[in-house]
Amino acid sequence: MEPQNTSTVTNFQLLGFQNLLEWQTLLFVIFLLIYCLTITGNVIIVTVVSQDQRLHSPMYMFLQHLSFLEVWYTSTTVPLLLANLLSWGQAISFSACMAQLCFFVFLSATECFFLAVMAYDRYLAICSPLHYPFLMHRELCTRLVAVSWWTGIGTGFLPSLMISRLDFCGPNEINHFFCDLPPLMQLSCSSVYITEVTIFILSIAVLCICFFLTLGSYVFIMSSVLRIPSTSGRRKTFSTCGSHLAVVTIYYGTMISMYVHPNPHLLPEVNKIISVFYTVVTPLLNPVIYSLRNKDFKEAVRKVMRRKCGIYGIRAKGSSFISLLHFHVLQAVNERIQQSVDDRIEQGDQFVSLC
Repeated sequence: MEPQNTSTVTNFQLLGFQNLLEWQTLLFVIFLLIYCLTITGNVIIVTVVSQDQRLHSPMYMFLQHLSFLEVWYTSTTVPLLLANLLSWGQAISFSACMAQLCFFVFLSATECFFLAVMAYDRYLAICSPLHYPFLMHRELCTRLVAVSWWTGIGTGFLPSLMISRLDFCGPNEINHFFCDLPPLMQLSCSSVYITEVTIFILSIAVLCICFFLTLGSYVFIMSSVLRIPSTSGRRKTFSTCGSHLAVVTIYYGTMISMYVHPNPHLLPEVNKIISVFYTVVTPLLNPVIYSLRNKDFKEAVRKVMRRKCGIYGIRAKGSSFISLLHFHVLQAVNERIQQSVDDRIEQGDQFVSLC
């Protein structure tokens, strides 16, 4: 059998939303606004939790790491999406595509671990409030954070390594707005069976296990909330936990539909819309649901803002005082010089009259 003439693909062409050419400008404005709000909200959370001592608790520690992760998670895909909307197709090198894939899978897996850990933390705080300080101590929090990050790194490295070892002979057009696992495997001209099985097992291990752990924690929380005698307290807790569960369900549901139970008969545009939910929408909802609706956090934001404005006010007053002092000094110097000149003129007039 004669070998086939194949050429190795060195770059890919991301097609993005090319079938929506008349909506490109509107989509660019919408995604840019969402991206700016996402970055701003998560940076505010990281900053406020760092500067307010009252928020140095396990819940806010996990939230701070989640917000830090969300900044990088959304920055992995959205800037390239925005560039794609402006140029109607974006070229990306093979190495850059593999790097984006690695970071995306790593950050996605780490977010799943953080969501499960945060749900477990809320379960302990609500269902075992008296034992909570002893169960969720600072050393355990640090270990859970470290395990989440390192497990996410390992989860992201393996699929990216296996995808990078596949053969890509052409075509090089990825019908997506970022380098994702399914479209890359569809473009490969080598056998992807082992890669598909490995990614399927990892998806079940990460997505399904984390989702059921998170869901189980909220089920226990809800059953504990039902025993609250206060109707207003029960309603408030149900509202908060319901919002958390809604965001978690959107994130896990869309991810599971893409990686655990993919439907090859779905149109590529439907897959793109599903991907928008876990790459663009949930990073925006997380800071709103987990912190900006929290009374203690909003008070901490006001406190930090007042402190910053006070510092700037003192600086402004200091600058005004220094400017006023400079004005009076210069005025005194000018008066002294003018007096010296007048004295010299008077002495000159006297000298002339004497002569």
